[in-house]
Amino acid sequence: MSSNPALAIEELSYAYGPKKALDQVSFDVDTGQCAILLGPNGAGKSTLFSLITHLYDSRDGHIRIAGHNIKTDPSQALAKLGVVFQQPTLDLDLSVLQNLHYHAALHGIGRKEATKRIQEELQRQGMFERAAEKVRQLNGGHRRRVEIARALLHRPRLLLLDEPTVGLDVPSRKAMVDHVHELTRTGDIAVLWATHLIDEIHPEDRLIILHAGCVRAAGSVPEVLESTDTTSIGEAFETLTRRREAA
Repeated sequence: MSSNPALAIEELSYAYGPKKALDQVSFDVDTGQCAILLGPNGAGKSTLFSLITHLYDSRDGHIRIAGHNIKTDPSQALAKLGVVFQQPTLDLDLSVLQNLHYHAALHGIGRKEATKRIQEELQRQGMFERAAEKVRQLNGGHRRRVEIARALLHRPRLLLLDEPTVGLDVPSRKAMVDHVHELTRTGDIAVLWATHLIDEIHPEDRLIILHAGCVRAAGSVPEVLESTDTTSIGEAFETLTRRREAA
């Protein structure tokens, strides 16, 4: 791991009353890495993302984005973060361009620079020819591309993806998975992708398995398979979650 990872989580815990949702969660994600946060429903993924995005605050543990502590330096930390939420958040009655210019203005990006960045990101997403269309005219896969373009406009160090392929057809889902992996290979960015779909994981990804609020495994795919004495991610996942339930 690098000395200044894009994301560093240390001993993070969170509870809803007496129910502990996260229990001393720790892991890093380096620039250029695609880290897959794999877990079943109720594992704690949404709580973790709410803490990283500062929607929730925890007294226990630390979150650092590009070296900035989310508690003590939230504005700098969040400025280094791009997010695509599970639920779409684009304004359906605005055009693609209007949505993106609005986001750029919120980040204090001047009009000239925003226009340049928007063109670059839409071209990268294959969406530039549709920039003048209203978002409601786009299908689900194309809306997701616009949301990724929006998340990258302010050039974050970390891109957070909260199950962004939910509801997409198979070709759109594959295109998004391939595109996000390409981002980490060509850009100065790290990705943390929450999912419960094993087929979205590439062999070179960093794998973090979260279950019942605990990190059950963290490492490369080969490392996780070796530690569980299994031959597939599905087997490893089943082994780790079964052990937890039996404990």
